[in-house]
Amino acid sequence: MIITPGFVGIDVSKHHLDIFDARIGKPERIDNSPEALAARIAPWREAEIFVLFEATGRYDHALARALAEAGIPFARVNPARARNFARAAGFLAKTDAVDARMLAAMAMSLRPAPTPSLSPDRERLNALHRRRDQLVETRKGEKIRAKDTVCGEVDTSIAHHIAWLDRAIEDLDQLIDSLLAKSDELRPLARRLRSIPGIGPVAATVLLGLVPELGTRSPKTVAALAGLAPINADSGQKRGARIIRGGRKRVRDALYMAAIAAIRCTPRFRAFYEDLRARGKPFKLAIIAIARKLIVTANACIRDQKDFIA
Repeated sequence: MIITPGFVGIDVSKHHLDIFDARIGKPERIDNSPEALAARIAPWREAEIFVLFEATGRYDHALARALAEAGIPFARVNPARARNFARAAGFLAKTDAVDARMLAAMAMSLRPAPTPSLSPDRERLNALHRRRDQLVETRKGEKIRAKDTVCGEVDTSIAHHIAWLDRAIEDLDQLIDSLLAKSDELRPLARRLRSIPGIGPVAATVLLGLVPELGTRSPKTVAALAGLAPINADSGQKRGARIIRGGRKRVRDALYMAAIAAIRCTPRFRAFYEDLRARGKPFKLAIIAIARKLIVTANACIRDQKDFIA
């Protein structure tokens, strides 16, 4: 496959980056460090370059930040999606250099939408909320273990740990609240999201941190980002059941809980839910439908810069 100049694929690992720049036509390897990145991407500032790389958590952080600061458009792609493209395009071998070339080919063929650059406030919000999720999950596990122990000393140890986790989670909540209150960027967005029934502090934080596209994409697109858009499964005369798949699981989980809260406290959403149930729709399907309404509503509130009106 001939790759048009202007597309760059980067395979990310902990210690190095394998880069395929279509203008050069061969892979190269550099250290995964801010200094090496700054030197390598400097020439791209004056050219029309689009960069594609797989989402690899903390290891692509320096790369994303360097590209954003340089004003170079880029996209982070789900590794499973990249692997599917590689198989379809005939990239059967798998090495870092081959993966970099494959990502450049994927960028040229699919032209993915650029990933929005995160401001320092959003990056900090993400870090704080990620840590909060970790502690909440640990606390959940400790509470389960507390039910199974028959040893007094273990009971005491678990109780002390849960109390510590409670305080640590409260501290993180305070840090998040303080960040939202002080941030000129996030404060009005958080207020608009919190005006939507069912969306509380946690759901609003998840949307702010993990869906920076809110307000800039179509309703169908933002629903798909959260994995809340029904996917057809039709063939010939067969009309298969619509299902949801993929998307950002943490966002979908937060909206699921928000949907349950919304049908309890808001007549509009409760009426929609009851109508779905009256038509024989399963409980989970009806809740997912409400969750989809919530993210579409959030997208409209951010886009129009207006609070929700019941």
